[in-house]
Parts: sequence; structure tokens; C-alpha cells
Amino acid sequence: MCGIVGYLGHRDAYPIIIEGLKRLEYRGYDSAGVALFDGTNLNVSKTKGKVTDLENCVENQISKKGNLGIGHTRWATHGVPNDVNSHPHTSNSGDLVIIHNGIIENYDSLKQELISRGYTFKSDTDTEVLINLIEDVKKKENVKLGKAVQIALNQVIGAYAIAVFDRTKPDEIIIARLGSPLAVGIGDGEFFIASDASPFIEYTKNAIYLEDEEMAILREGKDIKIRKIKDDSLVDPYVQQLQLNLEQIEKGGFDHFMLKEIYEQPKAINDTYRGRLLREDAIIKMSGVEDNMKKFLNADRFIIVACGTSWHAGLVAEYIFEDLARIPVEVEYASEFRYRNPIITEKDVVIAISQSGETADTLAAIKLAKSKGAFVFGVCNVVGSSIARETDAGAYTHAGPEIGVASTKAFTTQITLLTLIALRLARAKGTISSSDFRHHLLELEMIPKKVEKALKADAHIKEIASIYKNVTNFLYLGRGYNFPVALEGALKLKEISYIHAEGYPAAEMKHGPIALIDENMPIVVIATKTGHYDKVVSNIQEIKSRKGKIIGIVTEGDVTVRELADHVIEVPETLESLTPLLTTIPLQLLSYYIAVMLGKNVDQPRNLAKSVTVE
Repeated sequence: MCGIVGYLGHRDAYPIIIEGLKRLEYRGYDSAGVALFDGTNLNVSKTKGKVTDLENCVENQISKKGNLGIGHTRWATHGVPNDVNSHPHTSNSGDLVIIHNGIIENYDSLKQELISRGYTFKSDTDTEVLINLIEDVKKKENVKLGKAVQIALNQVIGAYAIAVFDRTKPDEIIIARLGSPLAVGIGDGEFFIASDASPFIEYTKNAIYLEDEEMAILREGKDIKIRKIKDDSLVDPYVQQLQLNLEQIEKGGFDHFMLKEIYEQPKAINDTYRGRLLREDAIIKMSGVEDNMKKFLNADRFIIVACGTSWHAGLVAEYIFEDLARIPVEVEYASEFRYRNPIITEKDVVIAISQSGETADTLAAIKLAKSKGAFVFGVCNVVGSSIARETDAGAYTHAGPEIGVASTKAFTTQITLLTLIALRLARAKGTISSSDFRHHLLELEMIPKKVEKALKADAHIKEIASIYKNVTNFLYLGRGYNFPVALEGALKLKEISYIHAEGYPAAEMKHGPIALIDENMPIVVIATKTGHYDKVVSNIQEIKSRKGKIIGIVTEGDVTVRELADHVIEVPETLESLTPLLTTIPLQLLSYYIAVMLGKNVDQPRNLAKSVTVE
């Protein structure tokens, strides 16, 4: 969950590294550090806090000179966030320097062995153990740095993306990965290293993504050399042309990335179905589905595995697949799925959902499912990510970069993509009529415009946020397709405002949560015209009789809920299965404005990271 940046070449490394760290700060932001080498002097500066804190430290502490450098933003695993535990870490001799994303699970036993050999440790991190293990191997085996890294990594258990250099050899960086992403930008006689491509996009469009259990030797002026960590075999580098551009990752005039990404949803949804939804021809065209249609149609059931917001999108998909395509669906937390000895057969289709494509738990679930013979289909946003490579087939959401830690457009684009798949399978199975199919395509095509309309409630939602910003608890209720939206709305509020919130099926309110309701409790109720409307109205009446404060998410023109609720936020009318794409919009804005009014760091909420690459 940490961010890695490195540079080796003819340019000054520091400006590249510091700007790259700012772009990767969504991955980890409780401390930051940089190591620069100018051919003679090694300069290391690191600190608890943000990248801006690091900039101040560098100004006061070290020289910025050097064409070789590595930098890091940390999300703490081993050891509290402080200056000492921050990366980079150096070996006992002071010659070797490392940055590390991931977790070394057997670090303690390795540490005890190294202590017995005379090594000492300044930090509480597993990373300092790893760099000293590499140094120990290098000395004991009398090998070059690359070989020492390889031998050491064969002794560790866990996940890692690392960059290591030796101050006695200033024209070389060694990198390696297992479970944590690592990209290499290939320039003209220079190399850029990063957790994703955003730090080097303005310098080169040529990138190589290391696969699991691969390491690379980067030497200035020479071609990259990639080897398998386990058997030392050479790997032919596969250079990808990046589609990302710099404008996509800038804020574009918005105060926060999260708000920008909320407002990008009309375009993101359109980009997700563009080229796939051909309404005039009444066709849905998705090669990942078409090429594997027999697998989908012959499946006994679908198992959806995901975490967090992606899990909520999977819950919406469960309703969609079962309703439209009449396929049994189970939705599993990826983190629990792999540990409960699940029953998986060759007749199962496993759909793995992840925004980043790097979620460790979801990747582990994929590997388990494949080992049991299931067909695994990936849904993710990041081209070339681990999930995209590990799955048997898949589809990208094409949402564009999502920098805000709290997912917004990931949720709506995942639902859009899963709806396309469900509709295509329903058509193939004959579980939807031709006229209904066409009607669904028409309504889905209209969703971006309807999201734009829902966004126009921005000022009204801001007013509601100002009223409830100081409460300590929220309750979110929904039924059917909108029950997962209630869960997602509560998650958003928790993530960025730190206000406790719970999402519940509206009918379950009477089985416990109703005890919490009083005049101080705001309850957000999703009460659109389609789907159990009368039942939801009854739930609202029960809340009102207990003096709860009701915020109703309603269909345009609603009268009944307006008379009962303290506040209403309208969304355009659409098909019941598509309502989550609209009802989630005001909940995102409500969370955003409450968090902003409380002075919280919206894009980088405490203790969270965007890409969860450790268990």
C-alpha cells in the first residue's frame, strides 16, 4: 500500500522523484522519504507526515544533487509512522539502500538470525530486516547485488515490490515484485521506477510491468534485464504503450480528486459502455464474454469475489444477474473466501472485481479458484494490472485514473460493466424478451445524462451536509437493488468523515437498529418509485414516529416521501435495476461535503490506502 518511485539516468533525480511521490500519495501518506546519490555522497531524508513535509526536510537537510535516486510514501504495517520507520532504509554498512511496498511475514525469524550474526536495527520495520538480509547474503556468498537480492528473496515469505541500490555501484538499481505492483518506464538511456505509471507519464510512454516473482537489473545506458527470482531464467521484456495522459491525473480545477471523480461519472459510465452497447443494432459486444460464452452459459453458479466498494458493486450485480439472466450468484468477501475452504468446481464462474487490479485478497481468491478448475473473469480499471493478467478473461471499466482513496466512479462503472454482462447473458439464455432488452439498452444509454442531472442537486446536498456535519452516527436504509447502495453510502461517510455509519436493508430496521433512532439520529432512506416503494414508505413512517431525522433519496416528482421526510434529494427516474447508478450520487456528495466541512483530508483519509496490496 506504499508508493515507490525511482530514477536512474542523465537527469536530476530529485524533481522526478518528489513529483512522482505527490502523484502516488494516494497509496500511502503517513511518512515519506528519499535517497539520492551523486556519485560520491549518499543523501537520505525521511520524515513522518506528507510529501510536503519531506520537501521541507530535504531543503534543510540534504543536497538535491544526483542522477540516481529512490523515493517512498509509506502506509504503515510494521512499526508506527515516525521518522525512523520511514523509508528508505540502509543496511548496517550504509552501502545498500532499499524502498519496499508489501509485507515480509517471516521477518522476525530472519531478524533474530541476523542479530545473532551481529546486525543491529534502528527501526521496527520488516524492510530494514530485508536490506540487511541482502547485505548478509552479498557478503557471505561474495556475489553481486542482483544475485544477493535473488537469493535473499527466495528466503522471505510475503509480498513485496522493492528497489535497491548499492552506493559503490552508482549506475545500477535492482527491482523485484511479488504481489505488489511495479512498473518501469523506459526512456532514452534512462529508467523510471514506480508503483504505477503516473510518476513518469510525461517522460515516456513505454512501460514494462514486472510479473510476480520477477526481478530486473537496470543499468544506465544498457537494456533492462529481467529474470525469474526462483530459477534465474531470463524473461523477454514486454513493453507496453501507455494510454494515460497527464491531464487525467490532475485535479482540473476541483478542490479535491474525489469531487472531480464524482463529477467524472457521466463520462466514465459512457466510456464503460462505449463500443460495447450498440443500441441501434440491439447488440452488446464484449469480446471477453463472447469468447467464453459457453463457460458462462454452462455455469452452475457465479461466485463474485471482491473487497470494500467493489464488494458492494458485486452485491448489486447479484440482483442483476439473478433477475435478468436467472443465474445463481454468491457474493463473497475475497478476504474470507480463501480461508473457509470453499466448495469450487469446474462448473463455477468466478468474477473478481477490483478497481486497482492489485487487491491482495482478491488476487489470492483468484489463484484459489483457478487451482480448483473454475473459470475466472476479471473486472478492473487498471490496464496491465495483476488481476488483468491472472484471470482467464475479463473486461476493463475504462473509468480513467481514480486517485481519491474513497472510490466513487469505480463503483458506478463496475455496476455498468456488470449490467452489460448480465444483459448479454440474459439475451443469450432467452430470459429477457427482445423488447425488454432494447428498453434496458435505451435506459442504460441515458444514464450519463441522468447522472448529470442528479449532480445538479449539489448545492442542496451541501446545505443538508451543513445541518448534520456534527452528528456522531448515521443510518442508511435501502431495499432490493438499493440495499447495497445503503452499504456503500455508509462506507463513504465512514471513510472520509470518520462519522460512524451503518447500512441496513430497510426491512431489517425493526430487528435491531430501530433501537438507535431518536431525534438526534439522521437516517438516509433510499425510496425510489421502483422497487418496494410502499414498504419503504412504511419504514419511513416508523422512523418518523420515533422522531428520527429523515433524508429521503427519491424519484423526481415524489410527493409521499416529501411529506414525511425532513429533507428529500431527487434523482431522475429509470429502471429499477439501474437506480443504483443514480441513488449513489447524492450519497457520495453528502459524504464529501460533510468531510470537507469537518476539515478532513478527503482524498487521503487516515489509515486508508487506495491499493490494498497486503493482507
